Amino acid sequence: MLCFKGLTKYYGKFCALDHFSAELDSGIYALLGPNGAGKSTMMHMLVGLLAPTDGEILFNGEHTAEMGERFRAQIGYMPQHPGFYPEFTAAELMRYLCDMKCVPRKEQAERCASLLESVNLTEHRNRKIRTFSGGMRQRLGLAQALINQPNILVLDEPTAGLDPKERVRFRNLVRRLSDAITVIFCTHIVSDIETIAKEVLLLHHGRLLAKDTVPALVQQMEGRVWEVMPDADALEALLDQYPRSCLVSRSGQTAVRIATDTPPAPDAQPRTPNLEDVYLYLFGGDGV
Repeated sequence: MLCFKGLTKYYGKFCALDHFSAELDSGIYALLGPNGAGKSTMMHMLVGLLAPTDGEILFNGEHTAEMGERFRAQIGYMPQHPGFYPEFTAAELMRYLCDMKCVPRKEQAERCASLLESVNLTEHRNRKIRTFSGGMRQRLGLAQALINQPNILVLDEPTAGLDPKERVRFRNLVRRLSDAITVIFCTHIVSDIETIAKEVLLLHHGRLLAKDTVPALVQQMEGRVWEVMPDADALEALLDQYPRSCLVSRSGQTAVRIATDTPPAPDAQPRTPNLEDVYLYLFGGDGV
């Protein structure tokens, strides 16, 4: 059990995270919110890169600040932009990190091979990392985060640069892992977590707005999602009036999907909500 109690972080007078409290057990927890919501600040405090101004983190009832290295050994972290030694091959990097994370020598070869296979990098294991594409670096980032067989896996925008096939592969792998560990999955790509998240945590201006399952969050949007088919002259005015909206194509015409409490036009048609509508309803005015 991972427990955040009143976790707060100030940078000068700016409050980046404001009394964040939540309890997480095994499963995938999606962290959603616009830029500046406090997602990275929360993750950096969890993995030990930042000290909180106030509040605490507990793991199985024990203060992580007191656990020190015993807690850090429980964490696998994949940053948004993994930094690797460019002249290392993928295999060399994995062996090096095995030593850094105290993986027994007799287990290293099998563990590295298994992890590189799981992220579809076996045939590239002897290539220098400087030759890797962005997507290949992301996959290697996941493999290195799993070297120590963590109980807590923290993923910061992990599918950036992956093509659709690899994103599906990535989601499937993370879903299989999540039965036994806690996964914190921070992303702007709603479709990446809509079908696999146990719960979604919605952050805004450093505050936790909601923590619930996807079906429960979507159900709260019933009667709040509409579609309007405006003419060309009215389109821009409608988008200006309703920043919580997106454009969709309907039979060759442009429709506007709007998340708002009341019908935005007399001819507005109700639509079945989804998690993206939840995001637009809460954060549409702040950009996506």
